[in-house]
Amino acid sequence: MQQDTPLSGIRVIEHASGVAGAWAGRLLAAMGAEVIMVEPPGLCPLRKRAPLFENGSSALFAYVAADKRSVVLDLATTDGRGELDALVAGAAILIDDTPLGERDALGLDEAAIAARHPDIVHLSVLPFGAAGPKAGWKGEEINLIHAGGEGYLLPNGLSATLFPDRPPLKIAGHFAEMQGGVAAALAGLAALWSGEGQFVDVSVQDANLAVGAFALQRYGDGSVEHRLTRSFRYGGVIECRDGYVELLTLEERQWRGLVELMGHPEWAADDAFNDAVERSARGEMINREIHAFARAHDVEDIVARAQKLGVPMARYNTPEQVLSGAHETARGIFQKQEWPGVGAISVQTAPFRFGAEAPRLAAAAPQPGADQALVSSAAEKRRASA
Repeated sequence: MQQDTPLSGIRVIEHASGVAGAWAGRLLAAMGAEVIMVEPPGLCPLRKRAPLFENGSSALFAYVAADKRSVVLDLATTDGRGELDALVAGAAILIDDTPLGERDALGLDEAAIAARHPDIVHLSVLPFGAAGPKAGWKGEEINLIHAGGEGYLLPNGLSATLFPDRPPLKIAGHFAEMQGGVAAALAGLAALWSGEGQFVDVSVQDANLAVGAFALQRYGDGSVEHRLTRSFRYGGVIECRDGYVELLTLEERQWRGLVELMGHPEWAADDAFNDAVERSARGEMINREIHAFARAHDVEDIVARAQKLGVPMARYNTPEQVLSGAHETARGIFQKQEWPGVGAISVQTAPFRFGAEAPRLAAAAPQPGADQALVSSAAEKRRASA
């Protein structure tokens, strides 16, 4: 069956040194776009970013650069900027995360790109956006997870229970930057759909504030969440006999399923528990009962039964369990790719699909300048059309 790739035939030029811009490009590549990374002579910094394989190459880069192409251009030179212009002339989207103060020297400022390429979607991806008093600020993952508000609430749940003295840090990996990348990809597609060339200003901080909207809306009822108190009245992380599960019941039918899962205990027959407000008020007592029940059951058994009853419950997976999980395997989420000096690695194809078949990655992350021939080809086409 032929894979549905809605962006097939669309070229994207990616000039990115950070995760947010690179992840936006990766998502567009997964939808079928031809994404060409423009690397400086010193190469993309992500090639050296942790986590690293044993041979010193970047596992992060192998992930965010899969299915892309690579050219190396020196944009500090007139020739390099001309070569970039030739590539952009044949593209629909330009992704750029160059700091504002450096764009003019590289020919990447908003006005210059608009003048030379009026039909391009110029997708700017910066920590705090391209406008406002923080536009010139730099930001790494730990800055951005806190600037978006989520860092204040971490660690919570089981982590806060087991390690109450730990300071607020961040989610593992690049959660904030990837949220910025998702917002950038969607914004770029919306602009492309409009059919008009334009400058699109994406702020990673803004993207994360949107994710944390639930915490912000709590100000409306006068409460401020804290990592040690952030939880629903009952549920959350539950310890079982051989591991942990996450439980969340927001709807009446889910509560009824939970009661059935627990074998209709006598305490749940109290009419007071028919009222959601009363259940919330008795959350501490309900949680004690849930925890006592769960400790007598294995994770696989209790999750399978809960899901059949419509109870939102899932296992806390180890990395190995994620790679080999029945659901993940059935959806074809991971694909083996050969990485130089490492061997076969499992790479997530895409966090979505457009048809019955899972998306497939055509190629592993490119070697530096592997597609340099694209530069001369683009220059010839531009000369021919001049």
